[in-house]
Amino acid sequence: MLIQALRRLPGVGVKSASRMAFHLLQHDRPAALSLSHALQVAVDSMRHCERCHTFTQDVVCSTCLNPARDSSKLCVVETPADQSAIERTGAYKGLYFVLMGKLSPLDGIGPKDIGLKGLFERACDGVVQEVILATNFTAEGEATAHVISEGLKAKGLHLSRLARGVPAGSELEYVDLGTIAHALVDRR
Repeated sequence: MLIQALRRLPGVGVKSASRMAFHLLQHDRPAALSLSHALQVAVDSMRHCERCHTFTQDVVCSTCLNPARDSSKLCVVETPADQSAIERTGAYKGLYFVLMGKLSPLDGIGPKDIGLKGLFERACDGVVQEVILATNFTAEGEATAHVISEGLKAKGLHLSRLARGVPAGSELEYVDLGTIAHALVDRR
């Protein structure tokens, strides 16, 4: 049962799940109990922020409540993990809207499933002036960004998309052709 539960984590196969389970049971039972308790507390206490939909223990998260944040900028991301990645850069000081997914018609995930209505209401609150689309550069992420930009174009908001291109420190001969093509088109 423990191995099957661990296999539900992304990127964890049978061998990794078995290794983790046996390690916890054989060598670190206190860590197993601690992990169990932490998961139970998280499941019981975490909810979605009423403003941005990220995970929080409060009604509104600390980012949304921070008066030092630039409330005229709204960065749209797919997941709390994406929000966390942007936060770790220290380069963005605006607010967020976390979709908790992306459009995927093949999987039956449409605009209602990722809360686009809430995003449009938030973006059109009279405070937001720029919406930064920071969805992933996958087919689903691109489709999600397109639908959002089409829905917000007529609202008078400045829309921008994360830049993409050749990674710093890389050599062109080793970069995939799609990345080079996008870097040429999006050059500045």
